[in-house]
Amino acid sequence: MRRIGLVLAAVLALSIPALAQTKPTFVFTAIPDQDETRLVEKFSRVAQYLEGKLGLPVKYVPVKSYPAAVTAFINNDVQLAWFGGFTGVQARKGAPGSEAIAQGAEDVSFKSLFIANAKTGLKPSAEFPKEIAGKSFTFGSRASTSGRVMPEFFIRRALGKAPDEVFSRVGFSGDHSRTIQLVQSGAYETGVLDYTVFDLDKKAGKFDPDRVTVVWETPTFPDYQWTIRGDVDQTFGSGFKEQVRAALLAIDDTAILGYFARSKFIPAKNADYQPIEDVAKATDLLN
Repeated sequence: MRRIGLVLAAVLALSIPALAQTKPTFVFTAIPDQDETRLVEKFSRVAQYLEGKLGLPVKYVPVKSYPAAVTAFINNDVQLAWFGGFTGVQARKGAPGSEAIAQGAEDVSFKSLFIANAKTGLKPSAEFPKEIAGKSFTFGSRASTSGRVMPEFFIRRALGKAPDEVFSRVGFSGDHSRTIQLVQSGAYETGVLDYTVFDLDKKAGKFDPDRVTVVWETPTFPDYQWTIRGDVDQTFGSGFKEQVRAALLAIDDTAILGYFARSKFIPAKNADYQPIEDVAKATDLLN
């Protein structure tokens, strides 16, 4: 009996280190605001970076839509997400205790670009281009801050009408890159999108700048941010939230920053996005 007991003790002693080394996987996602290939490339690199900084498995899980990203976060299928301003508001509302912890330096003063197919004859304007009325128009995703929420606010403010009353036809492309392609092809005469995606796609030669004209830049507003669930310390250990925050703020890999079209990441807090919540409520987009 004593020998059996010694054997069991030895087995347990060997198994305890193995159990101790088993760590839960930290999972994150991002709103699908660009083509899927670019997103996978970008966030796979982020996952590798976070694994090295946090010392545990990190997995990026792509989603098909903006609402799917919000739902995954609320349901705790992911613990961290790269949200736009509006989706971040939605996610934190649905998962109380969640926090915006980091944003791009450029996200403090973000902007949207109204674009037009060159054949419309619309020209760049310092003021909202009222001549855009009567044209066909595409937003990005219905829940996009820079591709829908803030542009709709500026349309209503300038023209005093809802988009359906302003344009001959209104669509939703689903993402910013798709918006450019639809306007370039003439499927829609005009549209609106995130300025960073426009710049990235232009540099990558993904559209013909002679066929797509930027007709107006919006005033600035707060936008993208990393939001983390409030219960991560319970799952991953005390101080984990601060470890994630520090890791994101420490990103200096030029390739990662280039994927985001950001110069660096800086601290963020929930209150930074109150203007987005206010606009969403004013335009009846936030239930």
